Amino acid sequence: MPTLRFPLLQGDNDRTALIDGERRVTYGALHGLADRLATGLLEGKVDLEEERIAFFLPASTDYAAVMHGVWRAGGIAVPLNVGATIAELDHYLSCARVTRLIAQTEHHAMLGELCAKLDIRLLQPAELMAGEAGVLPAIADERRAMMVFTSGTTSKPKGVVTTHGNIRAQITVLLDAWGWSDSDTIPLFLPLHHVHGIINVLSCGLWAGGTVHLFPRFDAPAVAAHVAAGDYSVFMAVPTIYVKLLDHLDSLEEGEAKRVCDGFAAMRLNVSGSAACPVPLFEQWRARTGQVLLERYGMTEIGMALSNPLDGERRAGHVGQPLPGVEVRLYGENEQPIAEEGQPGEIRVKGPNVFLEYWDNERSTRDSFRDGWFCTGDMAVIERDYYRIMGRTSIDIIKSGGYKLSALEIEAVLLAHPAVAEVAVIGTEDATWGEVVAAFIVPRPGHKADAEEIIGWSTGQLSAYKIPRLIHFVDSLPRNAMGKVTKPDLKTILRAASARAS
Repeated sequence: MPTLRFPLLQGDNDRTALIDGERRVTYGALHGLADRLATGLLEGKVDLEEERIAFFLPASTDYAAVMHGVWRAGGIAVPLNVGATIAELDHYLSCARVTRLIAQTEHHAMLGELCAKLDIRLLQPAELMAGEAGVLPAIADERRAMMVFTSGTTSKPKGVVTTHGNIRAQITVLLDAWGWSDSDTIPLFLPLHHVHGIINVLSCGLWAGGTVHLFPRFDAPAVAAHVAAGDYSVFMAVPTIYVKLLDHLDSLEEGEAKRVCDGFAAMRLNVSGSAACPVPLFEQWRARTGQVLLERYGMTEIGMALSNPLDGERRAGHVGQPLPGVEVRLYGENEQPIAEEGQPGEIRVKGPNVFLEYWDNERSTRDSFRDGWFCTGDMAVIERDYYRIMGRTSIDIIKSGGYKLSALEIEAVLLAHPAVAEVAVIGTEDATWGEVVAAFIVPRPGHKADAEEIIGWSTGQLSAYKIPRLIHFVDSLPRNAMGKVTKPDLKTILRAASARAS
């Protein structure tokens, strides 16, 4: 039986693994912390035997040591969203049947009552550190390693369980595909309760032997200053972060803005993910920094499945091709694979990267697979061998007058209007057409537009059946922790508006 003796920290002992504020942590020190924490977690046992250990920690040395410590002791790591509400944490902890929760001292007052209610031991990282490392178990690839909760965009969050083998596959495919090496340095400001931050940045960086610069939260001026200083070789972010950086560049004096842009231009790779990157943003980033964003596609259950190439054409609005070792197919409503280009279908995935199960939810696990293929619920179309995401089957695909419309495509067009800062498109019920297009627009400061003007402008940009019939101007769009717009909330807003009007 293959075992995993944690090659997840690959750097030489004296190399810097983490930059945490003013502190630089070497690989040797991080190994020692993880081993001592694993020993403390064991409390004299041989193996945690998949005990669920949750941690409520920002990006920090403690986070990395705890995650690796739980894995090394044979537990299931349950990273929590540090921005979650108590009600949300109650769901996560109850669902996972967590026994111990690790958090820094300043969060104990907030978490104490909930932990007492759920009979969970609330601990600090320091009190779990054994004086020295003990004997740790060898862990089989097939063992459960981590439980990450889905974003809950379309249903109540489910605990996605990945094995050590799944994690290995998710990391190693990206090391090759994106050219990671021990000379890489990357900032980490993404939430660490999601695979983007956990796998794509932290774990890839540490497996490659590179250096990960930790930020508790995104800080545009601080990050930009490090970029200008040439501190990073790789940069990964969600589209909203790139928008914030462009806004920050606009606020700088010309010379300082140029230094930041030159810092980005000198990097070997900029990646965008977790939400669709609008084509206008793709082009704005290239014009400003010279960097052609590498867009990819993945989700909590599968890690990454599709990617534009490191070397070769990175096509705006597309997420590339299947990564090595990952099988991807499109399926139509008749449950048959779609072979021809231009025909939309649901993305289904098979490979060693695909998760094991939804925790304690046999029905959802069973329903999410067809003949061994994981059904993502995302629609895509293949155009000249590259996949283009159309959106979620239940949220982003609008069925109007016999057409299947992509909300993401319509959003990308509307973003080109000078008065539109942000936009989200949904379908709303209509007696004649089945559904019609409704657009929620955040106006750009200093620009004015009314619904009639937006609709008139769209006539020259979109086919008639794709033009929004309803326009709602809002101050902001509802988003989850990863920056994805929560479209069910928009549908609720629309229903409430309709009820008031009637």
